[in-house]
This record gives sequence, structure tokens and C-alpha cells, in this order.
Amino acid sequence: MAKIIDGKEVAKKTREKLKKQCEELKKQGIEPKFAVILVGDNPASKVYVKNKSKAAQEVGILFEEYTLDANIEQKELIQLIQELNHRKDIHGILLQSPIPNHLDINEAFRTIAVEKDIDGFHPTNVGKLALGQDTFVSCTPYGIMKMLEEYQISLEGKNVVIIGRSNIVGKPLCQCCLNKNATVTICHSKTKELVNHTKKADVIMVAIGKPKFLTKDMVKEGAVVIDVGINRTEEGKLVGDVDFEEVEKIASYITPVPGGVGPMTIAMLMNNVIKAAKQINHK
Repeated sequence: MAKIIDGKEVAKKTREKLKKQCEELKKQGIEPKFAVILVGDNPASKVYVKNKSKAAQEVGILFEEYTLDANIEQKELIQLIQELNHRKDIHGILLQSPIPNHLDINEAFRTIAVEKDIDGFHPTNVGKLALGQDTFVSCTPYGIMKMLEEYQISLEGKNVVIIGRSNIVGKPLCQCCLNKNATVTICHSKTKELVNHTKKADVIMVAIGKPKFLTKDMVKEGAVVIDVGINRTEEGKLVGDVDFEEVEKIASYITPVPGGVGPMTIAMLMNNVIKAAKQINHK
């Protein structure tokens, strides 16, 4: 039976460390603060924003929320980001995705000041990650790396298979694993014979948003399995992209859903806010 990687516990430890760092900054007269922009009223996004504000409160970080109408024009969104870029008291800016289809999310990400890009989506920060330089790393991949570190699971020389190639998880995750000297294969909807790749993997990371997609027969004995998916079944139950009950029997380590990667994503966002506050004030 696999050992469970407890993301909740690691996130709690991380928040405690960050709380101390936040207190230190406040003694220096620096009040870490970030702004969240929510466009429209996507219910899942609202829950995420609520969880982020709760974590910020716990760490001692100040938080401002901007809820914009779903029908706003691109220029209004850009204007708000530019105003937040210029505000000295705001250290981080987060645009909650998804945003309505008529808006250009890439232009919005490019507009966020590089030093306030706590989500790690600005092309400059993406490029720095690819070059192995110090930067803001996208929070979900960053959270996964921290969990592996906490459980002393080394990626060096391991075969890592990532299923999913999104800009938010798959691609930055690939880069993080490469930076840890893993041999990385990215699989996606056009991959042929997926099982041939997953069966050889020492570590499998799944981020495609398909309930129980990764089954026991796709995993080799003793593999580490990281489940990034959050899906709701018709009965309203939360499940991941991995068939947890079955895969748990043969994996060496596995993350549960909920309570695995999710809490770590928010903890690393708080980490990035503290980092931004330190760097901006250092300058």
C-alpha cells in the first residue's frame, strides 16, 4: 500500500513558517499585500478566492479583492492591472482564471509587473524558470516540488511522466522536474500508446481534469503518483484524475484528492507574496 503524501500537513507547516517571515517583515514596516482580480461569477473561482483570502489572513498577509463584471472590456481589465502595478502598497497581483472568452488572458498576464507576478505566468518569469534562474514559479508545480522535497522523494535520474501540457501546470511542472535532473516525458491528448509511457515511469503526475483517468494497469509497481485533478462526480463527490483506491495498492507514494496538491497551491501563493514583498522592498 502506498504512503499518503499529506498536502494539508505540508501546507500547514509552510504557512507557519511564512507567518514568522510575515511578522519579521512587519517589524521592518513592510506589510505584505496582494490583490486578486475576479472577472464574472464563476462559482469555482469564487471558492478559490475565498480559500486564498482565508490563507492570507492566517499568514498575516493583507488582501484586496476586485470583482469585475463578466461583460467588461479588455481595456478596463488592463487599466485596473496598470493601476495596481503602480501602487506601492501592493506586492502581488493575481488574475483568477478562467476569465470570459472575449478577454485576452495572455495580454493581461503580460501587463502584470514581472516583480508582482505571484502566479508565475508572465513570459519573463516563464523564461527564467526555463533557464533555471530564480523566479516566481507557478503555484501548483511549486507546491508539488515542495511536497516531494518534504517527503525526501528525489527526482534525480528518475523517469517522470506528466500527463497534461497546460501552461498553468504541465509545462512549468516539466521545467521544475528538468531543473531537478529528471528525465521528463510529457503526454497529452495526441499521445499514442499512453500506457507504454506510464508503465516505465518512476513518477507519474496527472493534470488533465478527467475523473479516475489513471488506472492501476497503467502504473508500475512502486511508482510515485501525483494527482493534480479536481473533479466532481454526479453524486457531488470530489475525485482526482487518478483511480485512487486501485492505484494506492501498487504505488509507493500517492497524493489524495482532496488534501493533496490543492492546499499546497495556496500555500505557495502565500510564499510568492512574501517573496515579492521582500524583493520589492530590497530594491
